[in-house]
Amino acid sequence: MEARIAAALRTGPFHEALRTALAVRGLSLHRVRHHLAQQGVDVGVTTLSYWQQGKRRPERPESLRAVGVLEHLLDLPEHSLTALLGPPRPRGRAAASPDEVVGFAAILEPAPALARLLAAFDGADDGRLQVTLQYERLDIGPGRASRSRETMQVLRGTRDRTDRHLMIYRGDPGCDVGQVEVRALENCRIGRVRRDPGSALVVAELLFDRVLHPGETCVLRYLLTDDGAQVCTDYERGFRFPALQYVLQVFFDQDALPVRCHSFTRGAAGEQEPEREIAALTLNAHRSVHLVVDDVRPGVYGIRWEWD
Repeated sequence: MEARIAAALRTGPFHEALRTALAVRGLSLHRVRHHLAQQGVDVGVTTLSYWQQGKRRPERPESLRAVGVLEHLLDLPEHSLTALLGPPRPRGRAAASPDEVVGFAAILEPAPALARLLAAFDGADDGRLQVTLQYERLDIGPGRASRSRETMQVLRGTRDRTDRHLMIYRGDPGCDVGQVEVRALENCRIGRVRRDPGSALVVAELLFDRVLHPGETCVLRYLLTDDGAQVCTDYERGFRFPALQYVLQVFFDQDALPVRCHSFTRGAAGEQEPEREIAALTLNAHRSVHLVVDDVRPGVYGIRWEWD
């Protein structure tokens, strides 16, 4: 047993050494989180899971302190895990490398229907763009259906040149895609729009005012309304690229208030990957809840609620 840990600490990487030590010591992530909390270190189970899977690594001061506590808890030599972390990853533009992009099918189903719609947009390759920052506001009407969704995006060119961005919307089951309207608000105009009634998918081009070169940024704002929307119980957004921050606010009509809300995430493996709850959410005085995600990795993030 000790030989397994010693070998993992000698060769790394960090996540494999951590996973090996946890397995050998027989500690669950919930028990580890409880022990960290007793030492005054607040690290969630989801974060610990990401660390041992290699999806994220400790970098912030609080996280590095947690690694030191983990070394003691797992009976490991001092600084043995910390030494495997190496230098911090670059933040900002370098953190969102286009090499980390995942395909549309990894974050949105049904993949065949989406592929057919995307084929109509010859040359409109969103692999040329990275969503750096994104803010969305979803308004739920008195009938419990989504009334509108306003989106603000900061986009950065990653390769080649491009003058457009693809907006992809999937309505709730039973929605009439013919009643979905996309309206440009700032720094863009609407180009081609394609709809697939069977999958409730809509794809629209957002055309820029100029060609965007690699490294250049633009800020877009647009509004989507769905007059044929059905009763809504969640909203989720998929990210193909890493991003710096994602903010989602959901506002509820005073005549349609949910009884419970929570934020959630799902990895970039399509809907087959289990959903993980991030936190329970409480309505504020403005009848809204929100989700803020920093250092967004490819995957799905959203808010779910229950009516009664």
